[in-house]
Amino acid sequence: VEELAKIGADTFIRVGTSGMMQDFVKPGNLVVISGAVRDEGTASHYMPMDFPAIADLDVVDCLRQACEFTGVTYHVGLSHSKDSFYGEVEPDRMPISQILKHRWDAWVRAGVLCSEMEAAALFVLASTLGKRAGGIMVAGGSHDDLEPLCKTAVESVRRLIYLDDVS
Repeated sequence: VEELAKIGADTFIRVGTSGMMQDFVKPGNLVVISGAVRDEGTASHYMPMDFPAIADLDVVDCLRQACEFTGVTYHVGLSHSKDSFYGEVEPDRMPISQILKHRWDAWVRAGVLCSEMEAAALFVLASTLGKRAGGIMVAGGSHDDLEPLCKTAVESVRRLIYLDDVS
């Protein structure tokens, strides 16, 4: 992000897979990320943990519009960004398993939609650099069928380009 911003990039979209945290989010659904729980360490080198990881509203809106256009089932909301994949999928193996499970339960109860590993850092970095960022994930973590995700992401970029041209 730092290096791309230095050569002129002004918009960043995290496109990838995620774990599901809510029962109503089904495998293959897309999740447009409006903000992220900062459970990672990279962004703390830019801003204190009190600083929110929020997506750019224009990017979120273009991602949402792209979901409508492509006809995919989608949700808009918060993601949980963490550094440790295995802390999520194998918490019992961790020395702090009870803490991990307690925190996970709290985020689920608060309505966090999915879990992934990059959105929070991306949003904080983009914010500190004066850039815009957003994220769209396919729920369930499957790499088998990424076509709807990719088509929707490309459509959102088309919409952002149009938005920039008319501004």
